[in-house]
Amino acid sequence: MSLAEFIAGLPKAELHLHIEGSLEPELMFELARRNRIALPFASVEAVRAAYAFSNLQDFLDIYYQGAGVLQTEDDFRDLALAYFRRVAADGCRHVELFFDPQTHTDRGIPFAVAADGLLAGMAQAEASFGITAKLILCFLRHLDEDAAFATLRAAEPYLDRIAAVGLDSSELGHPPAKFARVYQAAAERGLKRVAHAGEEGPPDYVWEALDLLHVDRIDHGNRSLEDAALVKRLAAEAMTLTVCPLSNLKLCVVSDMAAHPLKRMLDLGLHATINSDDPAYFGGYLADNWLAVTQSLGLTRPDLITLARNSFSGSFLAPAEIARHLAAIDAYAEAHPA
Repeated sequence: MSLAEFIAGLPKAELHLHIEGSLEPELMFELARRNRIALPFASVEAVRAAYAFSNLQDFLDIYYQGAGVLQTEDDFRDLALAYFRRVAADGCRHVELFFDPQTHTDRGIPFAVAADGLLAGMAQAEASFGITAKLILCFLRHLDEDAAFATLRAAEPYLDRIAAVGLDSSELGHPPAKFARVYQAAAERGLKRVAHAGEEGPPDYVWEALDLLHVDRIDHGNRSLEDAALVKRLAAEAMTLTVCPLSNLKLCVVSDMAAHPLKRMLDLGLHATINSDDPAYFGGYLADNWLAVTQSLGLTRPDLITLARNSFSGSFLAPAEIARHLAAIDAYAEAHPA
């Protein structure tokens, strides 16, 4: 069995996936035609040529533009199903996906349209592919606190179907502290909490996410390695980091995959996981990220098994479900010895 085959079959979860970031150019054009929307691109090839980013903001500019084709519940359902169809081939058994309601409500699409469409796609994916999923509502950090509170209020009818809140979009200049009161309100409503921190922002942002937002997971967290005390704390608390290798390369967070900090994270005892972030824009889905970082960093089979186990133990699944997935990883490893 090749390394690629072993990775593809290894049971795993994806904990850092922006569903709007799985919008492939082909589907973008299909939805644009369906909804009679004019795109500023002449072809699928022209869209792909625009995916040359030098930083997070370059990416976000085209990301928000592409999301404009999402208009109806069917659009959001089809978007979700296209992603699940791809990730089903990667050995993925569970996904905790982000969505950005403000990206849609700010252009007149009701919260319910996005939420109902995604929930329908998630239910169909479980029936068709056996992949379970949880939904994470993300606040856009470049918008203000009032806008985040308005989004949380809009989500009230769906709180029984939303697992957590998250924080994404432009990191620099928008520290986690800006949303401390919103996160407290989310906690009072029984929601888990995650936040992007330490991707482009400094280690201080990770400290704020821990101490002010009281997060259950850190999304990215690469720059945590610049602070030895922070690394020690993250390891001691077994705080899950949802690391996104191809995203880091595409957005110039790392200069080369061989310089990626994932192996160092594992060696330091950090609870790292591998994820795809925005796969349509960053050139690879879940298994692509696993394979790229494995080949570049020389990850071992024990490393891969640890990463797979981390992906479930860091999830928001119930303990019994986590135990079932961990047993499946052990059985897979035993059935496929080196």
